[in-house]
Amino acid sequence: MERLYPQELDLHTLSPLALAFVGDGVYSLMVREKLLSEANRPVNDLHKLAVKAVRAEAQSAAMEKLLPLLTEEEEAVFKRGRNAHTARTGADYHRSTGFECLFGYLYLAGRIDRVRELFALCVEE
Repeated sequence: MERLYPQELDLHTLSPLALAFVGDGVYSLMVREKLLSEANRPVNDLHKLAVKAVRAEAQSAAMEKLLPLLTEEEEAVFKRGRNAHTARTGADYHRSTGFECLFGYLYLAGRIDRVRELFALCVEE
């Protein structure tokens, strides 16, 4: 599947934080779509549920489920993001940055089916 904005990019020249910037948006949009598909709720309720799902602690926990299932390439991308120098500290925040980096990388690489597959694993009960 195509990306929304089809401009060519060299993913290997993008910083892990730039990939995480995009991955944050990708994951957030998927969470919002999932919430809308579950029930028609007031927007304030949707916002609260979305924030709960995309916060660092939730993404870090989701990443723990995904780690054993990643390819070597995906794990390397995750580690690039996890190890990037950020203003925030803490294991959850670093894992969530790696998580977002992975989602951004896969999306920009046009690997939307893999993004969907990993997202489904993140949100399964």
